[in-house]
Amino acid sequence: MHDKTGQRGFSLIPALFLLVVLAVLGAVAVRLTAVEHQGVVLSMQSVRAYSAAQAGIEWSAYQAIANGSCGNSTVSLTEAGLAGFTVSTTCASSSHAEGTTTTSIYVLEAFAYSGSYGSPDYVSRRIRATVTDIS
Repeated sequence: MHDKTGQRGFSLIPALFLLVVLAVLGAVAVRLTAVEHQGVVLSMQSVRAYSAAQAGIEWSAYQAIANGSCGNSTVSLTEAGLAGFTVSTTCASSSHAEGTTTTSIYVLEAFAYSGSYGSPDYVSRRIRATVTDIS
């Protein structure tokens, strides 16, 4: 007669191995999903930062051309999709005479950011534009 007591628990080892492998695969899948989600969020924040900087350029261009005011300013945005962004704008102007016409050229720069520098949710964009009052 054969003693079958030595074979007890033999299927327990492959079952445990399978459980560990499945647990590791599940953890990897959860981590990859979280990283992908964070990438999408940062991509959207990047687009919002660009839009905030563009709004700063448009505001500075309006101030320069319509009001003749070329200066530096900082604005905290509070409306809709740009809420939470801070935009700093700079403006430099020069005048040029052509015949009897004097033309002003404005070099505008806007820096938009959200979050604290060094934190995972920090995002910023800087853009520059040149406008003139030639009509």
